[in-house]
Amino acid sequence: MAEQQTYEPRLKADYRDRIRASMKDKFGYSNDMQIPRLDKIVVNMGIGEAVADSKKAQAAMKDLAAITGQKPVPTKARLSIAAFKVREGMVVGAKVTLRKDRMYEFLDRLITVALPRVKDFRGLKATSFDGRGNYALGLREHIVFPEINYDEIDQIWGMDVVVCTTARNDEEARALLTEFQFPFTAN
Repeated sequence: MAEQQTYEPRLKADYRDRIRASMKDKFGYSNDMQIPRLDKIVVNMGIGEAVADSKKAQAAMKDLAAITGQKPVPTKARLSIAAFKVREGMVVGAKVTLRKDRMYEFLDRLITVALPRVKDFRGLKATSFDGRGNYALGLREHIVFPEINYDEIDQIWGMDVVVCTTARNDEEARALLTEFQFPFTAN
């Protein structure tokens, strides 16, 4: 019988082979389970213009699915707001939660392809941690991802990316993401 080749994302192998040992040396963990790791990545896209046209919501969800490789979940309005012409239950966004191999693949594309394509990119703020080891960043244009064909889109959407880690504090999370080559600014 032929042995089946299994594919492992580059960053996952890097975490297993190099980053874990580096984090253990830096923080002096006594147990391997104490070493922080990536838990999940949540990608959120707000679609405010979808109030007037539901086709825009479908287009944005299609783009988000192309970027992440996973079907997005529509987020719906919880309250009716007459000033914004929003009714309760109306689709106002889409989100995707990535875990395991898809999470590492998305992170690799974000760091190596998408962020360098951002106009006037000078690095990520090192202050965007939430105090519990999670990091959030926003992108003004979703067209920085190579999966999006610029000629086929009708509108440019912004998106939020939240990287959730198992780190206990911001210092450990910053060290972990720095090992993953996050381009933090030195401020």
